[in-house]
Amino acid sequence: MGAIYRRGRFWWIKYYRNGRGIYESTKAEKKTVAERILKQREGEIAEGRIPGHQFDKVAFEELVDDLLSDYRVNGNRSLEKTERRVSVHLMPFFCQMRVRHITTVTVRAYIAKRMGEGAGNATINRELAALKRMLNLGARQTPAKVSRDNMPYIPMLAENNVRQGFFEHDEFLALREALPEYLKGFVTFAYKTGCRYGEVQGLGWNAVNRKEGLVRLEGSETKNKEPRWIPLDHELQEIVGEQFRERRLDCPYVFHRDGKPITDIRVAWKSACKAVDCEGMLFHDLRRTAIRNMVRAGVPEQVAMRISGHKTRSVFDRYNIVNDHDLKQAAFQQEAYLMGKLRDAVTK
Repeated sequence: MGAIYRRGRFWWIKYYRNGRGIYESTKAEKKTVAERILKQREGEIAEGRIPGHQFDKVAFEELVDDLLSDYRVNGNRSLEKTERRVSVHLMPFFCQMRVRHITTVTVRAYIAKRMGEGAGNATINRELAALKRMLNLGARQTPAKVSRDNMPYIPMLAENNVRQGFFEHDEFLALREALPEYLKGFVTFAYKTGCRYGEVQGLGWNAVNRKEGLVRLEGSETKNKEPRWIPLDHELQEIVGEQFRERRLDCPYVFHRDGKPITDIRVAWKSACKAVDCEGMLFHDLRRTAIRNMVRAGVPEQVAMRISGHKTRSVFDRYNIVNDHDLKQAAFQQEAYLMGKLRDAVTK
């Protein structure tokens, strides 16, 4: 049985959970308000829920620590990006805020602030996803730090940022020629295999079977954490062979710069793109181009997906981009088909 008593200006309540007495200030000066809060707490306990007051003192910083700890324990590859999103953007806005004060209203205020700073919808959504992950982790803990009953609705923004950039073959050749020598094989490998930047960057000799002309990426080296085999055509076998002849015994990487890993190519990339009138193109556009080229060459889509490491059809479709040349080709094919029909009708 609960109790209500006055201490100073405010009414306090006492109730029991698992046989233990819990004392709570209602911060109310009216007894009727305190009575209502007591009934609420007893109702929560009767339904097996954690009394709401236990969440009142949980600070945003606690959720941040739990999120980053979870990422480290599970070896999440986006840890570095998440740390940056939290420390640079989320923390300055939500720091010293109690979790119970994180509501849809405060989230919308955060969105408005980030938009005012020029952040794009996709960028803001990644930050909101980190916030949502924090709250969900807090609700799943024992004891819980976030009440599922008061979990705020976090609105996500519409994204329309699907890039449609890709290289025609002559454009790629011109770009490659404009790049420093140590990057020529690096970009060719990405252009032909559709590998991601990090996969090419971290490619080691232990993954290369020169005799069979194959590269095996382990699950620890791929984004989707699944291993895959990548076949090397004649040009790539020659490139890998040349890299092998010039390899450094103190460097495990296939592609390197004077025995050190290639870490940042942005300056060289932008300079080369500017030199060949391809400004605005991204390294990731090589991956998109590889997918399109495989499909155009008649490679079965399932095979192309296994080479590139795409798991879902929707993502693969985004990369198989139709350009003006494809549309014109479709018109000519239709014309040829109709002309054939006409000839058949005449000869009958």
